[in-house]
Amino acid sequence: MKKVLLWIVGIIAALCIAVLCVWGGEIATVRSIEQVGGNKYLYKMEYKAAYDLDDLISKDIDCNAKLLDYVIGRIGKGLPLKIKSAQVADENGEMKTMNCTSFQAAKADGSGFWYGRNYDFFKNPTMVTISRPKDGYASIGVSDMSHFGYSLEKLPESLVSGLSCLAAVYAPVDGINEKGLCTSIMALPKQAAQQETGKHKVGTTIIMRLWLDRCATVQEALDLAATLDIRHDATVGSGYHYMIADANGDCAVLEFDKEDGWKSMVVRKAPGDKSMLVTNHLLSEKYYTTEPDEAVGNPHSKSWWRYETAGDYLRAHDGTLTLEQARECLALVHWKDLVWDNGMVEDTQYSNVYDQSAITLDLRNWNDYDNPVSFSLE
Repeated sequence: MKKVLLWIVGIIAALCIAVLCVWGGEIATVRSIEQVGGNKYLYKMEYKAAYDLDDLISKDIDCNAKLLDYVIGRIGKGLPLKIKSAQVADENGEMKTMNCTSFQAAKADGSGFWYGRNYDFFKNPTMVTISRPKDGYASIGVSDMSHFGYSLEKLPESLVSGLSCLAAVYAPVDGINEKGLCTSIMALPKQAAQQETGKHKVGTTIIMRLWLDRCATVQEALDLAATLDIRHDATVGSGYHYMIADANGDCAVLEFDKEDGWKSMVVRKAPGDKSMLVTNHLLSEKYYTTEPDEAVGNPHSKSWWRYETAGDYLRAHDGTLTLEQARECLALVHWKDLVWDNGMVEDTQYSNVYDQSAITLDLRNWNDYDNPVSFSLE
């Protein structure tokens, strides 16, 4: 009997060792998930599993469905995992309610730059992911958890229900790395870039993960983007443009020319300027207009009003802000229980202020401006 028990214990131990060898990083990652600041819909996760961006690039993944299939294959290792994104178009084939505002501004004490960012969308939970890849820069990335299957009713409350959070590392919508490089994404309805030049293809958020892991400056980020075909998921009903800013004060917006094969268009912060701003309409000279025009942006989201309002605030302060002023600038253009014609209710899901020299994130979730939460790489 004793030998049988020892045999059973040995088998169990061997199975446990095998599981840890195969899924040790994934298990450690999911176990690190925690609610932050008493906020039921704000989570933090330390990403401890391995991921291979070169392998990801080689797969030419250019849409959410392919990305989620890739994630399932990589983390599931044959298990029947399911991850379904909630990021879909409405009945008119577009995402009318996705609004965002981003800016870079000099710090009032002269010690560097702030990177501000409002993410306006439906009421969804938020994930902050700390990543420390062996062959890349450490970073803080922020994700809308609906992109990998979560909602107010479905949250990562157990080891099993937290498995889908492993997709977060591939799905940042803004973030900062250890070198102070920041990036964020802003929606452009009906302008889903579909670059097709024969280079490897990357999708909407994969390019942002590449920037965070591999780039220290704006120029490095733009050079990296030029080696790939960036393709937005047309089934989502929206295209995007990106703001990229580095700790030296360089800042640029990467856009795509819908009339010329989706070629990249870059708008740089003007020499001598202390700030740069972007909302949800094109800034490139070919398309820029001061009047709302759905051909170049999102009038439905009051993009031009937000651009003017936040721009006036930045100009009034000569592009130089304190932390409180950076928060205030974002608060001027936030949404609270905004109800659209389709019945959906929109909020500013979060307001972020990144310190590009201290490498920290000041986050206010769901307009809870009295309780900011801080994150760092330390």
